[in-house]
Amino acid sequence: DAGGTGDVDTWFKQGETMERSRTRSFFRLTPRLLQLHQGQQPKEWSKTPIQGVSLDATGLIALADLTTIAKHTALNGTSSFLDLLVLCPGIHRQQYATELNGGELPPTAALTSGYVFRVENQATVFYLQKTGVPGHLVTLNVEELPKPKRRIPELRTMRRIMDLSFLLYLIPVPLTLTALVFVILIGDWWALAVLLILILARTLNTIVVRRRNVPGWKGVKEPGVKGDLLILLSQDRWVRLQGPVDALKAVTAGQWLRDMTFLESSLTAIATLLIYINAAVTTNASQTGKIIILALLLLSVGLLAMSNEWQESLCMHGCKVQVDGKPRKYARRLDLANELIEYTGRDDWAIRLGIINQRADGAMNTVKVLL
Repeated sequence: DAGGTGDVDTWFKQGETMERSRTRSFFRLTPRLLQLHQGQQPKEWSKTPIQGVSLDATGLIALADLTTIAKHTALNGTSSFLDLLVLCPGIHRQQYATELNGGELPPTAALTSGYVFRVENQATVFYLQKTGVPGHLVTLNVEELPKPKRRIPELRTMRRIMDLSFLLYLIPVPLTLTALVFVILIGDWWALAVLLILILARTLNTIVVRRRNVPGWKGVKEPGVKGDLLILLSQDRWVRLQGPVDALKAVTAGQWLRDMTFLESSLTAIATLLIYINAAVTTNASQTGKIIILALLLLSVGLLAMSNEWQESLCMHGCKVQVDGKPRKYARRLDLANELIEYTGRDDWAIRLGIINQRADGAMNTVKVLL
């Protein structure tokens, strides 16, 4: 009948419409399937987001001779295992942290005993140079930190968990983890290899620094005795360091990092070679991977540099040194010497330090020979 014929025609028309729709969908999907089959990424996962731009020299950024990592090592007295995930240019320069003082070993006088010596701890001298102000006397206080009941190597020398400096230091850690996740998601295994090589080089340097950071000879223990030191730095910067004698010895006596053994020198050499190898490997990474590596290095070094600048204390061998009060300005160094002589009641330290001339026979505590 006519009604049945109409239903059949309608059914066939609907079938033809659905078939044409499937055909169009197939042809739209086929190019994407071919891309995936040929190892190509869809447009939204493109590994070359910026056409016509080459970033093959990205690996050279890690070779920059920046002292940011070395300064952080000096200010904290050692290297933490958290450092493994703080990737910055200058990883191969960490062992040169002992040269940050520029070779300066400032003369120092013990105001309580008149004894004169030189501060040979390079990290301490670097911190004194950082806090010193020309023509001013800066007073620093040193204290012994209580030993934690549970030893946590990563935080043992960082007691400022909530201050801005420490937070800036922590930010590069999740940045590195995020970069690792991104290069894995885009399937850029060369970029992943670059990041892992940087982490390995950082690990080797951290191990060497922690091995070298062993307290050497500090003299006889003097518990309960207070000390007072006057340190003369270059550029007319004067620092007064006060605190327990044992703590003063810990931060001033002897060298900071002992000389490297053959094994430690070999590990350092391997870490340096890894950084140079890394520069060659980076050229194989995709453009997206290079952008991730470049952004990570630049952000991390900027954050670590700000952390170093805003760090107000020095941690060294279980002691903490920090500024006590505001710097005091003096018109002449002689005015400073006369004030401290009157305060201590003796002038032998000033004569031995060379800031005043030898006095006549009637002067108090005068020594006849200028050392």
